[in-house]
Amino acid sequence: MSDLFGTIKQQVTGKNVRIVLPEGEDERIIEATARLQEEGIVVPILLGNKASITEKAAALNISLENVVIRDPESDADFNELVAAFVERRKGKATEEDAKRMLKDPNYFGTMLVFTGKADGLVSGAAHSTGDTVRPALQIIKTKPGISKVAGAMIMVKEDQRYLFSDVAINIAPSAEDLAENAIVSAETASIFGIDPRVAMLSFSTKGSAKSDETEKVVAATAIAQEKAPELALDGEFQFDAAFVPSVAEKKAPGSKIKGDANVFIFPSLEAGNIGYKIAQRLGDFEAVGPILQGLNAPVNDLSRGCNAADVYHLTLITAAQAVNK
Repeated sequence: MSDLFGTIKQQVTGKNVRIVLPEGEDERIIEATARLQEEGIVVPILLGNKASITEKAAALNISLENVVIRDPESDADFNELVAAFVERRKGKATEEDAKRMLKDPNYFGTMLVFTGKADGLVSGAAHSTGDTVRPALQIIKTKPGISKVAGAMIMVKEDQRYLFSDVAINIAPSAEDLAENAIVSAETASIFGIDPRVAMLSFSTKGSAKSDETEKVVAATAIAQEKAPELALDGEFQFDAAFVPSVAEKKAPGSKIKGDANVFIFPSLEAGNIGYKIAQRLGDFEAVGPILQGLNAPVNDLSRGCNAADVYHLTLITAAQAVNK
């Protein structure tokens, strides 16, 4: 873990990256903010009632004297953000709608990112994934050529580092979705010091089984290879053929992936979610994320069961995405 975050800190130090934390009154957020403030690597922006945040910080023996705290209820830029939101929604929200919605800290924080007043957002300690992702999809939107956001986990154990995707968002991705996910996951891997070698996973290796599910992965592999021919990417693979060189030699001898994959694209959300949790719980890997991929600016979602260290780590990851945007 230290090597991963050492890499990230090198990338973001001195870049003055501003990350907005909409759940500023949550004690876990306050504790993480204190650590970020002390290190001076990332500039945290807390949202919420300043008196309440300051009182909670004092009870934790934390000083937030130099931290920017913005309250959507009284912010000086509120009307400017309302106007920008109405323009962005292009007839889907009136001014009255905008004023109501921007009292929600996730919408307010997302507008700070959209208008360049912040570089990224981390939420979800006290909100659902939908509450975090919905404003991002409506306001920040996906990058050109990307139709779906995907959630990736970086799996870390000692000097081992892998990326698993999608583990958080899309229940039943199409072949086109899987191909998009593969390409954007390779980009994410590169940010975090992984030279991407991408395996498109299935329960079949190179035609060993045939079904609608396996053919979808075959089609996704072809689409991704056509869109990004420079990538070391292949499929369809069972996990052992993607990960174990001796198995790869027997099952896929002609592949450019020779049991040395480090980016794994799962064919469905259930497979990805189960897979990363098995690696986490039985393999003792640290699961870092989920990292939302494919947006025009970084927005990431915490688990409601997170601790202050999780907030700190995901904030650093968000800052790295912002620097590499």
